[in-house]
Amino acid sequence: MFSPEKQMEIVRRGAVEIISEEALLKKLQKSCSENRPLRVKAGFDPTAPDIHVGHTVLLEKMRQFQELGHEVIFLIGDFTGMIGDPTGKSETRKILTNEAVLQNAETYKTQVFKILDPAKTQVRFNSEWLGKMSAIEVAQLGAFETVARMLEREDFKKRFKNQQPISILEFYYPLFQGYDSVALRADIELGGTDQKFNLLMGRSMQKAMAMEEQVVLMMPLLEGLDGVNKMSKSLGNYIGINEPAFEYVNGELTGMFKKVMSIPDSLIVRYSELVSHISIDEVHILKAGLTGGTTDPRDAKKELAMELVTRYHGQEAAERSKKEYVDFLENRKVNRDAIALVEITIAEGSKANWLPQVMKENGLAKGTGEAVRLIKQRGVKVNDHVVESPDTVLDEGEHIVRVGKSKILRVVVSAA
Repeated sequence: MFSPEKQMEIVRRGAVEIISEEALLKKLQKSCSENRPLRVKAGFDPTAPDIHVGHTVLLEKMRQFQELGHEVIFLIGDFTGMIGDPTGKSETRKILTNEAVLQNAETYKTQVFKILDPAKTQVRFNSEWLGKMSAIEVAQLGAFETVARMLEREDFKKRFKNQQPISILEFYYPLFQGYDSVALRADIELGGTDQKFNLLMGRSMQKAMAMEEQVVLMMPLLEGLDGVNKMSKSLGNYIGINEPAFEYVNGELTGMFKKVMSIPDSLIVRYSELVSHISIDEVHILKAGLTGGTTDPRDAKKELAMELVTRYHGQEAAERSKKEYVDFLENRKVNRDAIALVEITIAEGSKANWLPQVMKENGLAKGTGEAVRLIKQRGVKVNDHVVESPDTVLDEGEHIVRVGKSKILRVVVSAA
């Protein structure tokens, strides 16, 4: 086991706030002297079936604790997930069915072991204790906090000010999360910066029950591909860890490798620090190279893309993804077998093979008007030749239609 000081250096990586660093160092020192691993908890409500790279910021920190010899508890909030965490929400959350939560929980268990060591991970469900509480025990939880304190939460404060409804059940969410720390006797709880109120609730409850308070370690919320908002599936700015390494959709190359390459240059260091396994010294070297202009951002993103695709899909898939990306977007080569195929049968007088119509019907343009505009802007090629006229029709035979740099389609036209 590393020294407590070295462990502090490792777990500080990427952390926004630790409450408190002094308490964490003492826990690590006691852990070393007694040869007792610390119990490190992180909770995830399975309100959606997929985990994206933003979620892995916490999972990577859990992995670090595992490698330092500590006991990691991956807590699935199957009970709290039915309520839904109100954090950051502007309206009352809809209650999910137990069936939906359990289905999502099963997919979580499969996905997290792409990062965590299953032999060193406890998977727990908070219905084990919360689901067995009597009515009086649930009511007693309400005595741990006041309405005034609850309304100090920024999201509740805004909703209260705007006269938007807040259910009593939502007030109970942080109480339930706090009690999870009591039930698990957590030494450390990990969470995002938006979870501070809920994380501190665990400390308050443990103190009230004469337990040693957990240390709270908060990680940042990872920005998505838009470079502005936090990564979210609902915003479409996410990289799912289960999505294909690469694929062609409507003739456009997408998938994990391509998405990593779409990260804004300004976020390369941040992504590398939070989700990559390179050392902190390598992160500093990367930052210096990018700042000094000796490192090409595109090369840095390729390294990160290779690492992430290898982790979630294997080395072979990573190599293939890189080749597809370089061939398709950099060398402008066409892999005909990988391109979506559309077959069009035309009868006399049919306009099915009119190029703007083909583009509209197959997702290369939103409508024929946009397709005509793209053609006039010389942004469309058929069989590597720039299309000059929006009146172009595709003759019988096979054609490769390309729009811009990334959208491509293979079209086979035949007579009726």
